[in-house]
Amino acid sequence: MSRSLIVMPDDSSKPILDAINGATKSLRVKMFLFSDPSLLKAVIAAQHRGVQVRIMLNPARRSGESENKESHKKLVAAGVKVIDSNPEYDVTHEKSMVVDDETAFVKSLNWETKNLTETRDYAIVTSHAHEVAEIIECFEADWNRKPFRGTENSHLIWCCGNGRERIAEFIDGAKESIFLQNERYQDAVIIERLVRAANRGVKVHIMARPPHKLKKEKLVEAVGGMRIMEDVGIKIHKLKHLKLHAKMLLADHARAIVGSINLAPGSFDTRRELAIAVDDKHVVKRLSKIAKHDWKHSHPLDLTDEGLLNELKEHKMKGAERLALGSDDKKKKKHKKDKKGKKK
Repeated sequence: MSRSLIVMPDDSSKPILDAINGATKSLRVKMFLFSDPSLLKAVIAAQHRGVQVRIMLNPARRSGESENKESHKKLVAAGVKVIDSNPEYDVTHEKSMVVDDETAFVKSLNWETKNLTETRDYAIVTSHAHEVAEIIECFEADWNRKPFRGTENSHLIWCCGNGRERIAEFIDGAKESIFLQNERYQDAVIIERLVRAANRGVKVHIMARPPHKLKKEKLVEAVGGMRIMEDVGIKIHKLKHLKLHAKMLLADHARAIVGSINLAPGSFDTRRELAIAVDDKHVVKRLSKIAKHDWKHSHPLDLTDEGLLNELKEHKMKGAERLALGSDDKKKKKHKKDKKGKKK
């Protein structure tokens, strides 16, 4: 099969390790976070057996926090060619690997142990020559600090470039159902498309991270976006049994998008991101099965004023004042009072 699906944590790191261990010529890796000991060991072993290994690591988060320093040192000490990702982008959030110029991995997961064992994450493995070639083209451009942007003619979904347009088109094409798993829902265009989908009768089910898991500066956009969607009947849940890190869209149980793209303006406009659209029946069938399983093992987010205030208070998270939250009950009582006053 020319495309296949890896589901985390169900499939473990074995498919990725098998691919690295099977490399005979080259490995290209672009990663946001890389710290898992087993993957570090496998990459270093590949270098030692003569495979040409090149790795690009994101140097730091936007906050300035650097999490790849130790891995960078270990890789360089082992003779692996490692450089920081392209400084043209605020962050390189893409998670990809190309093995022997023949097989590519497009992932939502970082190479951190928790992303292999504790989070819902996905990877699409493709041997389609045009898709592999496009990932290589972008890798070489970023490695050599040359421009590369996704266009309407690109096979894959790239940020910066065609990301917002492709995902909006994907949502617009849904006829019966859309299921999404994503950490953040902040982009106005994508929220608008999801609202329009719901208004034309598409059943939209969203899985998101709870508000207290978001950064303070992202609360307004994220909570506002989710409440807008809930107001038009979109169901919004959080996972019970796993942490959500996936970035997956599933339409009509027939088409899907998997990759690194959060549904936020920064991801579309200032970050290096990569995703892939698939319609392979065996891939979509398994994604549908996982979607049903995860929805069954989830519960609704409480997005009422009271629910949000209680959650933020419980987790000692500041920022509630920026959401202009009051009590829904108080608002309803005041509204009834005002109406009575007008009648008199």
